Amino acid sequence: MASSHSDLLAANIDAAQVVVPCSDFNASLEFFVAQLGFRVDVIFPADAPTTAVISAYGVCLRLEARARENVPGRSPPWSLQPLELRLICDTPPPPFDGPPPDGVRVQWVTGKQEVFVPPAARQFVVSRLDDANAWVVGRAGMEYRDLIPGRLGGFVVASHIRIPVGGPVPDYVHFHRVRFQVIFCKAGWVRVVYEDQGPPFTMNAGDCVLQPPGIRHRVLEASPGLEVIEIGCPALHDTVADHAMALPTSEWRTERLFGGQRFSRHIAEDAQWVRWRVGGIDAAAFEACDVGISAATSGFADVSVIRLKGAAQAPAIVPLQHHGELMFLFVLEGSLTINADEGAAGIATGGVRLHAGESAVIPPDAAYKIGADAGLSLLKVML
Repeated sequence: MASSHSDLLAANIDAAQVVVPCSDFNASLEFFVAQLGFRVDVIFPADAPTTAVISAYGVCLRLEARARENVPGRSPPWSLQPLELRLICDTPPPPFDGPPPDGVRVQWVTGKQEVFVPPAARQFVVSRLDDANAWVVGRAGMEYRDLIPGRLGGFVVASHIRIPVGGPVPDYVHFHRVRFQVIFCKAGWVRVVYEDQGPPFTMNAGDCVLQPPGIRHRVLEASPGLEVIEIGCPALHDTVADHAMALPTSEWRTERLFGGQRFSRHIAEDAQWVRWRVGGIDAAAFEACDVGISAATSGFADVSVIRLKGAAQAPAIVPLQHHGELMFLFVLEGSLTINADEGAAGIATGGVRLHAGESAVIPPDAAYKIGADAGLSLLKVML
């Protein structure tokens, strides 16, 4: 197989430097060395320096003396564009002795990055599977469909993800700064590997994993037509590459905690189905399968698959009310109708009907109920 352009470059490039134009070279060098702790790696000419290569904290800068001149066709002149330097630290240092030269902007960011979770907006949200333009290409070439537009004010993101072609996935070892994240395989299969969880394994349709905060993982390969449902909290969170870790890891530590949560893997073939209970009410027409995430998160989250029993006659009605932060419903098979008390936002007379591939968010405290048709299978996520 021919090498990619980036592979050819990497084989021939020894280092990278960020060029920093300096109107006052000596003042800039003094600032970076004396106040920011950079060290000089290269400097020339010795008698009257105009160029220096300096480095610190994994960053390499090339300071170049440049006159204040206009460059035709560019405004402002490219040679005087101010540098923005983001430095990660435990505690921001005291103010500088005077302003940085050439408008350099230094942003201090604490290394102890807490996950900020906005409060969840109380909204009834419906996502339809009827917009061909809804799919967008995201990370590692995967296609995404947003299931909660508006994302409840930034509280949560729910994505329908697919890989139409299949084969090796151009992913890399990474982790997410999240409060909660779950992956449910809807169709096809995907081969994945997780930190301290043994060798790579295959998720098939109906399988589910909890990805606890900070666990390193990688998507290796997928079948044509793979589809997964991914729910993450908060909606805006970092995906951080870990170029130093190789997976699988040598140890198998299934009870290890990541951010207070334990990795959990549910295999659909091993599912145990029981009668579904909703708020203490026995919904005899339905049965449910708990995928184990409540235990892995110490009760913070609950994920289950719910289906209408084969012998049950449609429609089956069950009340649906909660007092948590999120109730997310995704129709895997069949269809259902959501109704609510008169005046509930988003519910028209006759209710809202959802078909396979469509979803809804049920706001807390309101009295809703669902009517299910025969063949219904439903993914329910609670926070």
